[in-house]
Amino acid sequence: MKSLYFRVVLLFVAIVLISGTLGFLLANEYYQRNMRAYNEQKIARIGQEIVALYTDKSGMDLHAFMTHVANLNFQLYLVDERGQATSFGAPFRDHQLARETVQKVLAGEMYRGITEEQHGLFVTGFFENTLKNSIGLPLKAEGKTYALFVRPSIEQQFGEVHVMFAVLLAAMFLLSLLFILVFTRYLVRPIQKLSHATKKLAEGEYEIQLDIARKDEIGELAANFAQMAESLKQLDDMRQEFVSNVSHEIQSPLASIQGFSQAIRSGGVTEVQRDEYLTIIEEESRRLSSLSKQLLTLASLDKETGLYEPTVYRLDEQLRQVVLLLERQWQQKSLELELDLPDTLITADKQLLNQVWINLLSNSIKFTPPHGTISLSIQQAPSDLVVTIRDTGIGISEEERQHIFERFYKGDKSRNREATGSGLGLAIVHKIVQAAKGIIDIDSDIGAGTTVKVSLPAHERPRK
Repeated sequence: MKSLYFRVVLLFVAIVLISGTLGFLLANEYYQRNMRAYNEQKIARIGQEIVALYTDKSGMDLHAFMTHVANLNFQLYLVDERGQATSFGAPFRDHQLARETVQKVLAGEMYRGITEEQHGLFVTGFFENTLKNSIGLPLKAEGKTYALFVRPSIEQQFGEVHVMFAVLLAAMFLLSLLFILVFTRYLVRPIQKLSHATKKLAEGEYEIQLDIARKDEIGELAANFAQMAESLKQLDDMRQEFVSNVSHEIQSPLASIQGFSQAIRSGGVTEVQRDEYLTIIEEESRRLSSLSKQLLTLASLDKETGLYEPTVYRLDEQLRQVVLLLERQWQQKSLELELDLPDTLITADKQLLNQVWINLLSNSIKFTPPHGTISLSIQQAPSDLVVTIRDTGIGISEEERQHIFERFYKGDKSRNREATGSGLGLAIVHKIVQAAKGIIDIDSDIGAGTTVKVSLPAHERPRK
């Protein structure tokens, strides 16, 4: 009983009933304001024509004349001066009428019972078969004065119409109910399919096919649902791949630590081998520590837990410090560094941006052959500033650039690139730049070097 189908059917039925009721009330208001007086005037003219016709045919028997007129679907009620009444045609259901009213008609006044008397609030008063719902006129015949009350015989004139109208209303209601039942099912069925698909999605089934080929809001909802299911599938695939990559990244150094530790404990190694194994254990421990820090940084950036805390500082000095920090690495490969770092203020998180510059410059050093060149520059504009790191390294293919910011992506190892990292560095860089409301762009070709541009909002100087 609480299903959407039942509620929609009930709503439509209520709409039909309310619409019918309001339509009846509007029709009744129109009758009371316009048609009631018009109907009375029409019956009054008919009564006057009957009186005039009899006056012209004065030689005709009164009762015979009234009988002929009544056969034309009229109800007539004739009252003489002594109060004796005779009905012609279909009888009135109620003959009650004040004696004063009859006397006024006998005295020559017209009785307007349709508008002067109360016949209920609704248009159904038009069909009230009472003497009060008639027109009274004086009639002189055979030397006497009569009060003639006239009313059309609605039952005889419109009896078949009443039946047909009742059948029409019943048929309309039943057909409306039938169509409501059919078309509501057509309306609700796609929603039921979506509900079933939602349950399947909640159970982890992402391969959902919805055959809802509609161009309305429900069709749009189905299309958005299918898109959401595909996005959730991709997210679940990424989650599984992420867990697999993390497990692999952790398992590899742990296996090395465990293996070399067992070798040392066994005592079957020389002093030189022992020192070498301890060095490897130390390096793998650092690798695990670095991986855990990177994962924590990514988790904090994903949740946006207030990790980004901007301050005002000199960007050019920060970049020079990063160059000095990595001096040993670029000097070992005899790389030439070209710096173009004008004095530049920036409002950003100094610690997080430091990770960006260290990661990007380390990559340039790592993938640039000996005796290569790396240039580092800052270009300022009114609304932003751009940090550019350009190297003469081995370059990155178009396919790799499409995945370079994905987590644990290490590029093509077949080209002997040093894949000693975890594959999280550029993912962290991308997240930090986004948190700083900036943009990072990488342009590169195989063998032609790489250019990285980081656009950041310019520092707003206080107005004087």
